Amino acid sequence: MSAPRYKQLLDRLAQEIRSGALRPGTRLPPLRQLARREGLALVTASRVYAELAGMGLVSGEVGRGTFVRDPSLPAGHGLDLGVLAPDLVDLGFNYPTLPGQAELLRSGLRQLAQGGDLEAMLRYQPHGGRPHDRATVARHLASRGLSSCGEQVLLVDGAQHGLACVGLALLQPGDVVAIDALSYPGFRLLAETLRLELVAVPAARHGAGPDLAALNRLCQQRRVRALYTMPTLHNPLGWVMGLAEREALAALAEQHELLLIEDAAYAYLVERAPPPLAMLAPERTVYISGLSKSVAAGLRLGFVHAPKAWIAALERAIRASTWSTPGLTTALGCAWLEDGTVDRLEREKRADARERQRLAAELLGPLPRIGHPGSYFLWLPLGEDVRADRVAAELLQGGISVSTAAPYTGKRDGSEPQAIRLALGSVDRAALAPALREVRRVIEAHSVL
Repeated sequence: MSAPRYKQLLDRLAQEIRSGALRPGTRLPPLRQLARREGLALVTASRVYAELAGMGLVSGEVGRGTFVRDPSLPAGHGLDLGVLAPDLVDLGFNYPTLPGQAELLRSGLRQLAQGGDLEAMLRYQPHGGRPHDRATVARHLASRGLSSCGEQVLLVDGAQHGLACVGLALLQPGDVVAIDALSYPGFRLLAETLRLELVAVPAARHGAGPDLAALNRLCQQRRVRALYTMPTLHNPLGWVMGLAEREALAALAEQHELLLIEDAAYAYLVERAPPPLAMLAPERTVYISGLSKSVAAGLRLGFVHAPKAWIAALERAIRASTWSTPGLTTALGCAWLEDGTVDRLEREKRADARERQRLAAELLGPLPRIGHPGSYFLWLPLGEDVRADRVAAELLQGGISVSTAAPYTGKRDGSEPQAIRLALGSVDRAALAPALREVRRVIEAHSVL
């Protein structure tokens, strides 16, 4: 029995795209034209394009049509961290380190070996961390404007694990969670895994936070359980919400009984930020941060600050997912919190991030940019006729990895905005400068095609 006609057309188009007969960026016929040409019903022609989009071969844009994507760009590019080629310049992920941190690690491990209770590091830790360590983290969080006690702090294996524990403990499959239209891919992946329903909230017109009127309408129309938000240094847009907007959001959360999930992974880069939401709405906010960005990506020590009423449920989630943080990691991280090492690294990384942003502004020239002058990432909106997947694929062929907007929207059908996100903190400045020049060259070349 021969395959259905739509399947024959689907296979033919897929083969033409993969073979290069249909080049990346080619605009495919409008649906009605395709349906007439192939003798298909309009709904069947629409199914062909939808399945091609699901395969990552085409992207559809409202008002512009359907375009062939570059199949050389890896699926999930910018979201899935694989083994990188040793000569690849990684502008896709941020794992900022400073010169001398390897020696710092040697010194820290040596100090741990020379003192303290080493046998305790070989045993299980309490699920949320030892009281002394939790109190150490609580004192550190006070420098971020979050005053609390150790009883409200739990230690986890990095901020991503903290987010997972919040999802496991406080949310249920099918819960509706509001999220910025552009937001951290790790939470989107977590929501998909936990079968949460994410609903996008557009950015406010002034560009510094979610549109609270739109969020209010959503809460009136749907039973929204939670809002995931990054009020201090949003990833990827770099905004910092003002105090008035935070207070309005706290009031909105109270009105609609929202759980606020406050991701503060990059908050250390902003000096004199307004108070965290966890101070403005303390009974309904879970605050998550860690040392992966401020110290090192391999130091998987994260913090969860929550109302006392939720601590027991969060401890059960920690027990179910990892039991406890490793004793060695916890001891090292807390020692650096206590002796001022973390504070020093954060100061130095704030200066480093500002210098990298200055360098990017100089070398990217007239390209449109959205970001914060003290952040480790930058958002580059592309021109109307520039395809992000083609730009990313050409850069990747030249040894430079960047991310498109797809991981930040959660959309794999090409309806995401055409933009590139640059992570500025993972390569030394000597390698960053030529990479930024190449990013500008490729984008400008595609802008005049």
